[in-house]
Amino acid sequence: MTEQTEYSNLFTTEHKKAIEALLYIAAGPVTPGQLADAIEIKAKEVEEILKILDMEYQEQRGLRLQWHSGRVQITTAPEFAACVERFLGLDATQKLSRAALEALAIIAYRQPITRPGVDAIRGVNSDGVMRSLLSKGLVEEVGRAEGPGRPILYGTTADFLQYFGLASLSELPPFEEEDQPIIPNGNGLLKD
Repeated sequence: MTEQTEYSNLFTTEHKKAIEALLYIAAGPVTPGQLADAIEIKAKEVEEILKILDMEYQEQRGLRLQWHSGRVQITTAPEFAACVERFLGLDATQKLSRAALEALAIIAYRQPITRPGVDAIRGVNSDGVMRSLLSKGLVEEVGRAEGPGRPILYGTTADFLQYFGLASLSELPPFEEEDQPIIPNGNGLLKD
């Protein structure tokens, strides 16, 4: 190994350590650009180092990198959620109602989406469910739709990813629509 290669590897190792330290102390998700500014290297280099860290965490550690909206944070591995909760003295993760899971799935796959858009897919009013998901921090307002009244658009949050143990939205299972059409019966109700 040449002296320059050794220096380059040491340089990258020091940057990797610095990025890991910054992710550890960050109050929330940060952009690669923020990390690059702090350690005075290019954002592209930070992204490469994050890929290396992510592989190391997947293979050797109880930590994971979690990506959301171009931001990254360090989290515990989802497979250790139960022992982390016991250690911290937390109650088991609060369960979501069937209605909340249904609305959350719609938002996750169709985001950004309005509350009336969620209502139209579910076939019922989602006001209470949306308030619950907002208060739990699983969804957030991400903008406003063009059109009458400029309704609020909703999307999932980093907490959503953490709740379901996902590193990014790309880990969601593929969306498959039902092949069978829903046919109304004689009294106007949908057939089960």
